[in-house]
Amino acid sequence: MNDRQGTIVSLRVLDVRFPTSRHLDGSDAMNLDPDYSAAYVIVGTDRGDGHEGHGLTFTIGRGTEVVVAGIEAIRPLLIGRPLAAFTGAPGEFVHQLTTGDSQLRWLGPEKGVMQLASAAVVNALWDLWAKLAGKPLWKLLSDLSPAQIVDLVDWRYLTDALTPDEARRALDRLVPTRAAREAELRETGYPAYTTSVGWLGYSDDKIRRLSREALGAGFTRFKIKVGANRADDLRRAALVRQEIGPGGVLMVDANQRWDVGEAIDWMTALAPTKPLWIEEPTSPDDILGHAAIARALEPLGIGVATGEMVSNRVVWKQLLAARAAAFCQLDFCRLAGVNEMVATLLLANRFGVPVCPHAGGVGLCEYVQHASIFDYVAVSGSLERRSIEYVDHLHEHFLDPCLIRRGAYQVPTAPGASITMKPASLADHRFPGGAIWRQA
Repeated sequence: MNDRQGTIVSLRVLDVRFPTSRHLDGSDAMNLDPDYSAAYVIVGTDRGDGHEGHGLTFTIGRGTEVVVAGIEAIRPLLIGRPLAAFTGAPGEFVHQLTTGDSQLRWLGPEKGVMQLASAAVVNALWDLWAKLAGKPLWKLLSDLSPAQIVDLVDWRYLTDALTPDEARRALDRLVPTRAAREAELRETGYPAYTTSVGWLGYSDDKIRRLSREALGAGFTRFKIKVGANRADDLRRAALVRQEIGPGGVLMVDANQRWDVGEAIDWMTALAPTKPLWIEEPTSPDDILGHAAIARALEPLGIGVATGEMVSNRVVWKQLLAARAAAFCQLDFCRLAGVNEMVATLLLANRFGVPVCPHAGGVGLCEYVQHASIFDYVAVSGSLERRSIEYVDHLHEHFLDPCLIRRGAYQVPTAPGASITMKPASLADHRFPGGAIWRQA
């Protein structure tokens, strides 16, 4: 069977960009004019059956070409290798691909451009495996045994917080009830929250209209951007709270805008609007700062959420062990793909921290639904204080887009990672020669 999986013979890399800055979609206190973009990978084999693996790393415009160059640097480590080397031992294969080359590791290690590049390639391999298995990615992962899940993880630097045996025992306890949780999600979906109502560049009237539309669509959880002007934030947060009522859940996101003391003062002022969390209140690298903010805001009922800029499992270990994050917002493309995502889910479960993945952008909503569903079915077994971010942008460009009903992600059923883009979308949005950019 493995011999028939073929050899990896091609790696295509595309720079794909969408001009979202024209309407300030995605705007926040630090990223004023993002063009949602992706370094997009297509992995092919010599099987001859047309199956390809697709993967991407989300970017916001300039610099995508640098990630493309990083992906090209990985090419020699991938081409010519049997696909069975990955499907037979995905943990070891990904280790060799992401950190096994000492010269490429020197550019990190496990952070920066090469981490983003690794994510696109690793996720493309998982997409290909899921397609060949005829399963959506979440199902492929959920059907693995606890021992196989544990073997996906690079355990270096983690065992002081969680050992492989401890992780396996925790996974073992959930095996008998996996099928019941899977059936539940197929019926109800996975809870979502919307960020589409509160981009920083939106007017009050637009925020009010979008909030009402989201309520009508079944959303009960809402997030707005903050951090540029305190008076504006107080007004906008009060506006959304008025629209969603006392029973609605409000979250706020500063996108790393503040110093530690400033974050505490600002959020103390916003506390009357009852936000569930403050997301990225300060530098994503400041673990001690996050811990200080978390301690100061806990009496106000406000948690600290972070993760979209956390690049590896080792930083996650520290954030979680230090109780510096009340919500784990792992990013499917900032981490080095599926394997490191699994490591982070296991760590979050160890410390009892709910996972609410970062999404939006290009393809992140499509990706992270698989992470959260796998987490519920096989890792945490809990939906308490958990939801997935949803942003209503660019889903029309995917062959198998995420689907929201009544404020919940519906369980993907098509084989793969839901990340394959339509050929016309890829052609039109290639930078700089695609039709969209020739018209700019």
